[in-house]
Amino acid sequence: MKFTDFLWDSIGGIYKKILEHPFIQGLTDGSLSEEAFVFYAVQDALYLRDFARGLAIIGAKAPEDRWLMMFAEHARDTIQVERALHESFFRDWKLTEEEVYKTPPAPNNLLYTSYLLKVAYERPFHEGMGAFLPCYWIYGEVGKELEKRGSPKELFRRWIQTYASEEFDSIVQQVLKVMDEISLKLTDSEKGMVREHFVTTSKMEYLFWDMGFSQQRWPV
Repeated sequence: MKFTDFLWDSIGGIYKKILEHPFIQGLTDGSLSEEAFVFYAVQDALYLRDFARGLAIIGAKAPEDRWLMMFAEHARDTIQVERALHESFFRDWKLTEEEVYKTPPAPNNLLYTSYLLKVAYERPFHEGMGAFLPCYWIYGEVGKELEKRGSPKELFRRWIQTYASEEFDSIVQQVLKVMDEISLKLTDSEKGMVREHFVTTSKMEYLFWDMGFSQQRWPV
């Protein structure tokens, strides 16, 4: 069994809960309100800004130059490509860039990005890989699953196609390959730490969609 297979097996229950979440279900049956999707998209734009910075940090810690270049490229693409997707939505909703980026992060968003950046800054490269991998992998798997189901709303189909695309899958496969390659040099204890981060941020993926569905605000 490849190490990444072991990681995926460890979040089977979490992934099942993600697919069952009303936010995800609502993308394909059309029941998700556009208001909730707007809230999610704005928060995701804020998230990706920190995610890109985290990728740059773990890339700087990479023991191989090819991995440094890969993560530097992914950090750039996160800003350029995924921001372009969000901005196409924001234009439709007549939201300016200033309005989007002055929005305060919701509690679950701040929890997730703070954890990612803490791991990126403080922990070794392989642990950073474990923490950042779910955002790649779960989005890719969710995108492919939702593409099978389809959606009655063009807005949601546009979002689904981004993560169901061959281009996005090729990026996910690059990261999985690095994770499997580096795992060959890890001790059982080090693999355990990778798994711990992987499971933790997989749970945060669930919390992020839950945040969007409930349009989570600070209670005080």
